[in-house]
Amino acid sequence: MPGNQARSRPYAEQRRAPVMADVARLAGVSHQTVSRVLNDHPNVRPGTKARVLSAIRELDYRPNIAARTLVTKRTKTLGVVSFGTTLYGPASMLYGIEQAAKQEGYFVIVAALTALDRTSVLGAVRRLRDQAVEGVIVIASQATVVNALKTVPGDIPLVAVGCGANATLASVAVDNEGGAAKATGYLLDLGHATVHHVGGPRSWLDAQDRERGWERTLRTRGAEVPNLNIRGNWSAKSGYELGRRIAEDPGITAVFCTNDHMALGLLRAVAEAGRRVPEQLSIVGFDDIPEAGYFSAPLTTVRQDFDHLGRSALRTLIGLIKEDPGPHDRPIPRVVIEPRLVPRSSAAAPPHD
Repeated sequence: MPGNQARSRPYAEQRRAPVMADVARLAGVSHQTVSRVLNDHPNVRPGTKARVLSAIRELDYRPNIAARTLVTKRTKTLGVVSFGTTLYGPASMLYGIEQAAKQEGYFVIVAALTALDRTSVLGAVRRLRDQAVEGVIVIASQATVVNALKTVPGDIPLVAVGCGANATLASVAVDNEGGAAKATGYLLDLGHATVHHVGGPRSWLDAQDRERGWERTLRTRGAEVPNLNIRGNWSAKSGYELGRRIAEDPGITAVFCTNDHMALGLLRAVAEAGRRVPEQLSIVGFDDIPEAGYFSAPLTTVRQDFDHLGRSALRTLIGLIKEDPGPHDRPIPRVVIEPRLVPRSSAAAPPHD
């Protein structure tokens, strides 16, 4: 019976995966045209490309990556070296990079490190190179990483992200110093005589740049520079512990926190001490995490556009990958992204005597 004959066919034959010829037949084009669409060749009419992509979706066609790599010498795979992915900043950078890579048709392999010493960083880059990635993005949040990356062989494109605006590498970074200057200047413009600073770990470039912007602004405006011995580890807990010390000094009327999580801890500490924000103490953070507008006093902060950061890093890396070999004295691509101050109700004019 025909039904029995169909059931007796080999399982592999019944479940045969579609091949490129199937896509070409359904789209009404040649095998070569399908190949051009898969390799993003520019000389394909938009209508033809749309028919091929529709056929690929309908058949659930999956290209043979290994075979395509042999022909094109391209893996369409990028490597990312990351650290501190439990922190909002690095985690958001990583997410932005992954989303931008997906939209550009690239796969991403992530090497997440638990330490940022020279050996760990170079080892991660070497492992990614062994995976035949076309380029590497490194979330380079500490000086040790930047220094290590300077020794990576130049046979693979590499872009550092979050490495400070002055790194001598292909890089994409937020202007942390400028953002801190905006936060500090905003508090001074409200009428505060000076601004105290809850800093981050000394080893982090973001913390160094934000502290530099804070101090430079105070000196430029002729304001007193308070003692720098107030540092946390990016966590709300450290902000809370430092905030208990700050709350004891009624002479402190304005504080710039180097990130929003420490500002959250500070808000809790000063509330427990009976000080009102912003009537008695103004607070400004940095990052604009999604919860910042919902703190007990909606937080005035400096916003980093991590989606833009990820896309810029990816565009820079793809530019290096596609760049024709040429003179070694070409300018190093360096992108600096301007952060934006987001005023809310945690900062106001200082209390009157």
